[in-house]
Amino acid sequence: MASLSFFTYASTSPLLPTLNPKTPSSNSLSILSSSSQSQFHGLKLSFSTSSAFSFPCASTMKPNIFAKVSKGDVPPAFNLKDQDGKSFSLSKYKGKPVVLYFYPADETPGCTKQACAFRDSYEKFKKAGAEVVGISGDDPSSHKAFAKKYKLPFTLLSDENNKIRKDWGVPSDLFGTLPGRQTYVIDKKGVVQLIYNNQFQPEKHIDETLKLLQSI
Repeated sequence: MASLSFFTYASTSPLLPTLNPKTPSSNSLSILSSSSQSQFHGLKLSFSTSSAFSFPCASTMKPNIFAKVSKGDVPPAFNLKDQDGKSFSLSKYKGKPVVLYFYPADETPGCTKQACAFRDSYEKFKKAGAEVVGISGDDPSSHKAFAKKYKLPFTLLSDENNKIRKDWGVPSDLFGTLPGRQTYVIDKKGVVQLIYNNQFQPEKHIDETLKLLQSI
């Protein structure tokens, strides 16, 4: 079982041990475990007796990226590899609505749930005339395996250095440790009509985007 330890000061009292400089301070929360692994909506954590995972305190948190692409904007163009290693740009779907969703990683619980929800509602998106495109930092081979395993009928793009994520200003979660989950609906004219962010309810992205597409 994991143990949590908090330290706030050093003491020379015989009843309390003296803390040396290597002792964790109040600036961090250490989780120690003999052997455990965790997956949390796209974040993979592993612990061992020889390592500690520290959560930064408020004073050391890095701020999230502020949105660079807003509703009403024409987003910046890009060119990425899809799951088949082919080059892709948004201009391919010029004149069509596009649902472009950024997600943390292939094969994680939340991302798998979201991808399968898009798959299950894919015919509804097609009926609305829209194309679905997913983007994460995984390489094309990972995307190919992910799409094949879950029979995903849409395009997955590889943003391996997270350049597009940064260019679009997709915010991160969990103190910057977890890539954000954000969906954009782009209309036929290439203008952003909806930006939806919800890390912990992946399936809501499908509901919100369909709702908008069916109203325009």
